Amino acid sequence: MFKTIATTPFDDQKPGTSGLRKKVPEFQQPNYVENFIQSVFDSLDGFKGKTLVIGGDGRYYNRDVVQIAVKMAAANGFGRVLVGQGGILSTPAASNVIRKYKAFGGLVLSASHNPGGPTEDFGIKYNISNGGPAPEKITEAVFARSKVIDRYLIADAADIDIDTIGKQQLAGMDVEIIDSVSDYAELMETLFDFDAIRALIKSGFTLRFDSMHAVTGPYGKEILEHRLGAPDGTCVNFVPLEDFGGHHPDPNLVYAKDLYDLLMSPDGPDFGAASDGDGDRNLIIGKGIYVTPSDSLAMLAANAHLAPGYKAGLKGIARSMPTSGAADRVAEKLKIGMYETPTGWKFFGNLLDAGMATICGEESSGTGSNHVREKDGLWAVLLWLNILAVRKESVQQIAREHWADYGRNYYTRHDYEEVDSGAANSLIDALRAKLPTLAGKTVQGLTITKADDFAYHDPVDKSVSEHQGIRILFNGGSRIVLRLSGTGTSGATLRLYIERYEADPKRHDLETQSALADLIRAADELTEIKTRTGRDKPSVIT
Repeated sequence: MFKTIATTPFDDQKPGTSGLRKKVPEFQQPNYVENFIQSVFDSLDGFKGKTLVIGGDGRYYNRDVVQIAVKMAAANGFGRVLVGQGGILSTPAASNVIRKYKAFGGLVLSASHNPGGPTEDFGIKYNISNGGPAPEKITEAVFARSKVIDRYLIADAADIDIDTIGKQQLAGMDVEIIDSVSDYAELMETLFDFDAIRALIKSGFTLRFDSMHAVTGPYGKEILEHRLGAPDGTCVNFVPLEDFGGHHPDPNLVYAKDLYDLLMSPDGPDFGAASDGDGDRNLIIGKGIYVTPSDSLAMLAANAHLAPGYKAGLKGIARSMPTSGAADRVAEKLKIGMYETPTGWKFFGNLLDAGMATICGEESSGTGSNHVREKDGLWAVLLWLNILAVRKESVQQIAREHWADYGRNYYTRHDYEEVDSGAANSLIDALRAKLPTLAGKTVQGLTITKADDFAYHDPVDKSVSEHQGIRILFNGGSRIVLRLSGTGTSGATLRLYIERYEADPKRHDLETQSALADLIRAADELTEIKTRTGRDKPSVIT
């Protein structure tokens, strides 16, 4: 019934901030998937007879890996596996299922916003019992195990039917195929005033939700059109495809330009939103205005009390270090805690579990709350709709009033993708070496007040995470941040973040890149990105 298969290690199975991500052909190497999953199981204790959740974003190779994972779970002693129908579970939905059914953990099969297809990206991430990504102590143990693994366990059994909801048996283990959407939709109904949103839509308010042929298609259809009454056609690109229709499922102004153009047009809808490959990111656009993820976090936090799930107020707000300081001023006004963490949702988990934070956000289009332990794209869309329904103002009005109250943080991110890894690391090392000498210097007319390599001291478990991004702060509150991203699969991705705070409402209508022009020049001079990478301009500007 169970087989023990001899294997040899791979040397490249180190999980990043969001699990292990590689190109599909790498995962298709004999024993590659099995080695990694067995390394996960070998790094865990106490799961015999317990429940494991399995699901992914439907990208190419998802269905194959679901079958492997189920058989390996049986052979390793799990008592029950819950699988999303068709192998589909958005990342926030998987987090909810883990929490709702008190599962031991879950395998989330996704490479998030990265492209999908036979030669594109795939990923496997392990989430723990709180529904959040495994902390570093587990991912480090997984990597250590992967370097010495010599065998894996798997059931010698036929594939299960993952398309029919219901219960099955596989080698003595209970397997339940669950509706991918219903548990998540029910959770959303407990958080938001669906009656108010229905009334808003019935009044003539128009919206467009683009799932980018990724996992949130079924979720958007069920919640926005079926439960909230938005007309057919509100949800577009709602059929999940293994290659995302040949597109890049990243909801930003480059890959969702059609949506942006629609909202900027005279006949566009009142509200537009998009989500990414696995459903944890969001793009928010009002008629005539794009809301940056950093601003969205601040505006959602300032107005969250208007939704039933948050009417008691927030315990605190957490943001990743590169995210703009806009939310900091909201926390200050609300007299609640504000926490600055490294990039990666796992760092928010401790704060949420400890009741220190309620809403969290990252500048990379990720926002969420304590309802799950992942960022949640559709949740952000629904909270925006709830706020719009109660305030009866446009997105643009809400944004302008927010800036008038709190000031505006002009903010941009410049991504340099698929940079030679050696050049990228050399650049970071060179800039890091200069940090002790920068304070007090003037660059492009701007005086540097502080320069450091961000280290995070977790207030809950007291762990320390170092080298989380280089920060250069200027007089007046402006700053630039540079870090290497861990989400790509080819070369290195350099992310440059540039921010300026502007308190004067008369200066809140500037074009963002123009408002930041001197800081952009200073960043180029300090980081030497152009000379060291050969790149004349960023791959993506958001």
